[in-house]
Amino acid sequence: MNDGKAQAWSWFSTGPALAWSDGEGTRHPARRPPPEPSHRRNIMANWAVWVGSVRKGSYNAAIARALAELAPAGTSIDILPSVAQFPIYDADLQAEGFPAVVEDTGARIAKADGLIIVTPEYNYSVPGGLKNAIDWVSRLPGKPVAGKPVLIQSASQGVLGGARAQYHLRQILVFLDGRVFNVPEVMVGKVQTLVEDGSLTDAGTRDFIAGQLKAFSAFAESFKK
Repeated sequence: MNDGKAQAWSWFSTGPALAWSDGEGTRHPARRPPPEPSHRRNIMANWAVWVGSVRKGSYNAAIARALAELAPAGTSIDILPSVAQFPIYDADLQAEGFPAVVEDTGARIAKADGLIIVTPEYNYSVPGGLKNAIDWVSRLPGKPVAGKPVLIQSASQGVLGGARAQYHLRQILVFLDGRVFNVPEVMVGKVQTLVEDGSLTDAGTRDFIAGQLKAFSAFAESFKK
């Protein structure tokens, strides 16, 4: 029954137990978010994707690689340079000129119609490498993230799926003036049970992410008007 309240969708994928949260602490059997209007399904868009993990067998990187298959038709995915390529932020180094990887990443974010950040959670927060890369890009002239639609996804081997990293990242993006997409949220718990040979294979997780990307497409398109 719809009582007129807006529903806050969150995805908790923990193997066979799939559920969504209504934003009031109640979890329900999983179902996909509403499909996007048909007139938005063929929108041409370019999304930049930033991965917060640098591990060779990263589960978050596996999710990022799956986005090209799960995004709406006509969407191109640009995987940004690894955060491992960024030197530790140093104002003295900046004074000598921005490193090429910083300028390249900033230019690609500025060109994109939206930015997707896929990240694990380290010590209840954002991985240091990702935070360092964000610090560099935030200092570029033109502020490439300002006004940009941003989508956050996370995955972890625990049951919370990186939730605390997402909420810290939202705080960071306030300063960068990014336009962060709210719901549905994707927080993939026990991700090690959902990825095989470097690919996201779980059908329920893939379907829910596809639904989130459709909703994000409509959200990002609204900023073009």
